[in-house]
Amino acid sequence: MVRSLIAALCLFCLPAVAAEEQVVLGLSQDRVAITATFDGSEILIFGAIKREAPIPEGPPLEVIVTVAGPSEPLTVRRKERKLGIWVNTDSVEVDLAPSFYAVATSGPFKDILTNTEDLRYRVSIERAIRSVGAAMHIEAAQDFADAVIRIRESESLYSIRENTVAVDEQTLFRTSIDMPADLTEGDYAARIFLTRGGNVVSQYETTIDVRKVGLERFLYNMSREQPVWYGLMSLVIAIAAGWGASTAFRLLREK
Repeated sequence: MVRSLIAALCLFCLPAVAAEEQVVLGLSQDRVAITATFDGSEILIFGAIKREAPIPEGPPLEVIVTVAGPSEPLTVRRKERKLGIWVNTDSVEVDLAPSFYAVATSGPFKDILTNTEDLRYRVSIERAIRSVGAAMHIEAAQDFADAVIRIRESESLYSIRENTVAVDEQTLFRTSIDMPADLTEGDYAARIFLTRGGNVVSQYETTIDVRKVGLERFLYNMSREQPVWYGLMSLVIAIAAGWGASTAFRLLREK
């Protein structure tokens, strides 16, 4: 009987604790359309903190915003120069790596989120990549995951931007996330974390729909659903373009 009363009391108290600080989020757009002229997009993320009580005393409220593209497995290979030729030597299977990952913070990342919380919620770029392990004979296996991060950072697909989330009076926040032109189609997860003293006190998640539209949508579907016709159409277009260019060049020469 006593245990039942304690359990009931705990269940009664949990919602009150969880509701102390909640995110009320807004997005400038929740859908990104990829067209032939698409050269990137900027998503404005803003919101407010809803409270049932006054602002708690102690460390100030910090905000972390992450946007992650669809995750997929990939194979990372190491090349070495042997007899004057670059050849693949080792390879590691990375279980999941987001196609796009951006982190924006209201302060220095290490100051506003502990390693334990980062491990729990997988917030940092390093934690967002999931790799179970590598074969015993492969040395420095972590270098493979680091290579994925390094390459995608150079392509502006991975980024961490500290001190770019503006927080006003520990109640309002806003930031913007730049999304490059070569986006992967799919659902992009946007997460907002509220932290105090390095610990997560609340989180919120929503999705941003990134899809091809118009002619790009038609060609994409054809390449997946009717690859033979897609190949024939590509061949006809290539022949027509070559013939047109040759004819135009010949007419210019005759003039």
